[in-house]
Amino acid sequence: MSRKGWFQFAIIGFIWGVPYLFLKIAVEEIPPAVVVFGRVAIGAMILLPIAIHRKVLNLPRKYWPFVSLYALTELIGPWYLITAAERDITSGLAGLLIATVPIWSAILASFFGDHTVWHSGRLFGLIIGFIGVVAVVGIESISGRQDIVAIGMVILAAIGYAYAINMVMRRIPEVSGLGLNTWAMIIASIAFLPFAIFGWPAEQPSLEAIGSVVVLGVLCTAVAFIIFFKLIAEIGPPRASFVTYISTAVAVVLGVLILSEPFTLGIAIGLPLVLVGSYFASRKVNR
Repeated sequence: MSRKGWFQFAIIGFIWGVPYLFLKIAVEEIPPAVVVFGRVAIGAMILLPIAIHRKVLNLPRKYWPFVSLYALTELIGPWYLITAAERDITSGLAGLLIATVPIWSAILASFFGDHTVWHSGRLFGLIIGFIGVVAVVGIESISGRQDIVAIGMVILAAIGYAYAINMVMRRIPEVSGLGLNTWAMIIASIAFLPFAIFGWPAEQPSLEAIGSVVVLGVLCTAVAFIIFFKLIAEIGPPRASFVTYISTAVAVVLGVLILSEPFTLGIAIGLPLVLVGSYFASRKVNR
């Protein structure tokens, strides 16, 4: 990997570890649907002129069912679930649970015909990863520090991410990532608009909460996707996906240092197991 690739890798890993911190701050005063609407609307407004300039918005009609499905499983469902869940669990735990995406991706890939998932190395990753998930969910829920329903919501969001990735790679790999995500954000903005209107908080949120939504939209959505597209062009999708491991660590550290969240036994045991498991589960092997 070039020096430029390493720099982009580090930047995107940090940026995608930040959302969990700002989501935690925002949902203290703003309903989840309003937070998600603000995030996707800001992201769409920034990406739209770039996509128009690069002429990647004109998609054939045959792609639209998959674009809509991507919007649902990558943005609408997961972003609402994660945002709502952060009212009842720590930001660090949310980030850790999202690190299971490569594990779910490997399992879904097997359902779609990729039998390399059951190679000994990848199977080892699945087993270790699941042990980590069970450790996290079991210890955190039994201890009473975290809400089991909220934990389930984030795991469901991770499965949604995994499905979206698999679906795009199988069905529309030739579609521009910039065009796909711009349309997905537009669709998500339209979907959340009525909920944002009727769910707008009665009291004016603090500048801290409003600023968190702006940061989520500008930095963690628009800027993050722009850099990620460049990273993919530089090192390819498989290696780019490993930013998950950096972002997870960033989410946990920021939660502890800035929000004073506890570094619990469940996270201490589950974090290394999930990261190691995700790494081996996502490795490519010869058929």
